[in-house]
Amino acid sequence: MTELSQSLTIDEVTDIFIRINSQGVVLSQVDFAMSKISSDDRYGGNNIRKMIDYFCHFKQQPADYDVIVKNDCGFAASDAFKKIKWIKKEQEEIYVPNYTDVLRVSFTHKFHRGKIADLVNLLSGRNFETREYVDSIAEESFKKLRDGVEAFVNKTNFTRYVMILQSIGIVDSSLVRSKNVLNFGYILYLTLKDRGMKPAMIESLVGRWIVLSMLTGRYSGSSESAIDYDIKRFTEQEPQSFLETTEKGELSDAFWNTVLVQRLDTSVASSPYFLVFLMAQMKKNAKGFLSKEITVRSLIEQRGDIHHIFPKKYLQKNDVSNRKDYNQIANYVYTQSEINIKIKDDAPCNYMSRMKKQVTGKEIYYGGITNMNDLKANLAENCVPESFMEMDISDYQDFLKTRRNMMAQYIRDYYKSLK
Repeated sequence: MTELSQSLTIDEVTDIFIRINSQGVVLSQVDFAMSKISSDDRYGGNNIRKMIDYFCHFKQQPADYDVIVKNDCGFAASDAFKKIKWIKKEQEEIYVPNYTDVLRVSFTHKFHRGKIADLVNLLSGRNFETREYVDSIAEESFKKLRDGVEAFVNKTNFTRYVMILQSIGIVDSSLVRSKNVLNFGYILYLTLKDRGMKPAMIESLVGRWIVLSMLTGRYSGSSESAIDYDIKRFTEQEPQSFLETTEKGELSDAFWNTVLVQRLDTSVASSPYFLVFLMAQMKKNAKGFLSKEITVRSLIEQRGDIHHIFPKKYLQKNDVSNRKDYNQIANYVYTQSEINIKIKDDAPCNYMSRMKKQVTGKEIYYGGITNMNDLKANLAENCVPESFMEMDISDYQDFLKTRRNMMAQYIRDYYKSLK
């Protein structure tokens, strides 16, 4: 982040901002806003900036706590510092905000706006109606921003929001590619809490909105416009009603039965649709493929293997040589590495024939499943059709189509369970 002297005027900061941008070093509106906050010595802007910076720094590098306390003893003795020092002991890595995230959430939560450029104007005292700059507006804006930052860094707020993320199956930061999905989720949590909504309803609305946003790519592209639109609707309308209206428009039967199935036709393992499927498995405490006890959650947390159900080498040997064909996400499951190794490059009908022997009391080949009911349950929670046990290369494309439909319905059931 670019830091400027507190003694600079807003005009001087603006000039520096323009000059840097003109040299090809593009600063975002967030950088500009943080520079404006840092340069303020009338309304506590520098303390706000330190709350944001140190909160983010302690979350990522808690070992630096003592060094900062020693070198910035004045701020370390302040009430603002007391509000953030708890984060140095927080071990959860699901939501690790940077200064951009803190500023965006704090601003949108308190000002009900999504465009950071508006914050710069408000902190400068702009009256949007008269286009004049008024000191009282600047003073009030700095106060509201500080209130927003304090709400963000509040231990109860932050930890309860992380608990909501865990409750919907987000156990690792890798499961959400868009940081703005998590940011708006926190904005919504804080906004609904301000309205005095019951915790159970907040959890349901926030969880559903996060999953809906992932499935529809709501905050990809022009995220500021989407954030601005959504916060206005959530604050101007009854939140439950707005969510239900959005669900009817974007998560209709056509979405679940056709659109989502088509979107699952991809080889991108980081696809949000596959990530939501994994979240659904964790929400339902699903076991890894052919595992009796080891859950998908444990495998993800321990960086377990993603296994090709139709092994990659088996497909390649049978002329499925295009990466986008053998790496289809409908051909992926999480499984224990020892199971993955033993399967090698066998046809499904071959390695599953050994599983069928295993469940009749013969030698243990894979995992610990020893009866057919448990095996069928394991296939179901991994959205693998029972007919798969008889399949070979000639069935591969049909298998993919069937599994995509099963995955889409599994995700739909998961989404409905969040209500």
